[in-house]
Amino acid sequence: MKKLMMAAFGALTFLAMTQPALACGKVTIADMNWGSASFLAHVDKFILANGYGCDAELITGDTMPTGTSMIEKGEPDVAPELWTNSFPTIFKDAGQGKRLSIAGRSLSDGGEEGFWIPQYLAEKHPELTTIEGIIKNVKIFEHPEDPDLGAFYGCPAGWGCQLATGNLFKALRLDEAGFDYIDPGSGAGLAGSIAKAYNAEKPWFGYYWAPTPILGKYKMVMVDFGSGVDEDHFKNCITQKDCLNPKATMYPAAPVYTVTTTKFAETSPAAYAYFTKRSFTNAQMNSLLAWMEDEQADGEIAALYFMQNHEDIWRAWVSEDIATKLNQAAHE
Repeated sequence: MKKLMMAAFGALTFLAMTQPALACGKVTIADMNWGSASFLAHVDKFILANGYGCDAELITGDTMPTGTSMIEKGEPDVAPELWTNSFPTIFKDAGQGKRLSIAGRSLSDGGEEGFWIPQYLAEKHPELTTIEGIIKNVKIFEHPEDPDLGAFYGCPAGWGCQLATGNLFKALRLDEAGFDYIDPGSGAGLAGSIAKAYNAEKPWFGYYWAPTPILGKYKMVMVDFGSGVDEDHFKNCITQKDCLNPKATMYPAAPVYTVTTTKFAETSPAAYAYFTKRSFTNAQMNSLLAWMEDEQADGEIAALYFMQNHEDIWRAWVSEDIATKLNQAAHE
């Protein structure tokens, strides 16, 4: 009996050493209600389940309720894409001995915002890649209703980006230059204005952000204000309603992280290590989001498409033996 117990113990020890993912257990992952976050959640579920042996489960989430629940209740275990500018409390509850752990950057470039022009326009008129060049050529940006004005397409009213966009419009004195701030009415209206200009290869100038399907479909170039980034002024004035003296500054990159509970990081170190490596550039994510929109694919379908067609990206996140398991599962 003693020999049998020793043999059984040895077998369990061998399994623990050769398959550390089996200790992963149940993992809950927040499935946020926007394209890139839902896509990431399904990619993570696929990789944790098929590569690390986790019992991975998706639960509905959003930035504030998910972050709050992780801090107060210790669940879900993973938030694949948290825009921490929208939830700075995350950093107060992350770190050694605390409840949350910042695993890595979901988006290696960070979230991007800016004023943009189409790439074909930049190639034809390189001077338009600077705000000085834009101001000197107001009239080429045709206004849909007034031929005496230039058109600047801003952030839709009621959105979080409206204040910053409006304040930067003032700081750059675009109204004095002859631009009219056009409220597109909605995200669809703003996207539609880009698509319309692109299809006709017409000039377009306005606000947008990444990662998005639009910047995956339509190649755009960010206009340089020549100001650099003043994060303090952006935070304390540009984003505020009572910014009395707005000054020009480029948008600072928005940190976008994968956050886990400290308990998950400690009890599932192999799976946690994956999250420290899993990251996308904005160009990669823009392209994938454009594919999702074109194919009307949800996060689950997009994750499988990604695993089948982009091994060049995901293989760098995992070991060779895990990669073999994932490759087999993706093509079963």
